[in-house]
Amino acid sequence: MDKIYERSLLFDFYGELLTEHQKRIFEEVVFEDCSLAEVAEEHGISRQGVHDMIRRTTKALERYEEKLGLVRKFLFLKERVGEIMVLTDDERIRQLSKEILEEL
Repeated sequence: MDKIYERSLLFDFYGELLTEHQKRIFEEVVFEDCSLAEVAEEHGISRQGVHDMIRRTTKALERYEEKLGLVRKFLFLKERVGEIMVLTDDERIRQLSKEILEEL
């Protein structure tokens, strides 16, 4: 799985478990593509501090996934519902599958 996509999913599922400070720095570096130097200057910390925060936050998100497995379950369900859509000719089942995929 693409590293950015993986981080995005982990953050989507477990981001609320992080502190506001962790969330903001993670978002700036990972999603807004800010440099470590830019984030460090904005938050009054060192580049190394930003780097360590990203590494620790990523590890925390990965630990949450190891324990809860929500991303794994989400990807499994998404794949299976997609297979149902492909395998059926029944329009109602296809519509229900589409709705489920949109909700996931």
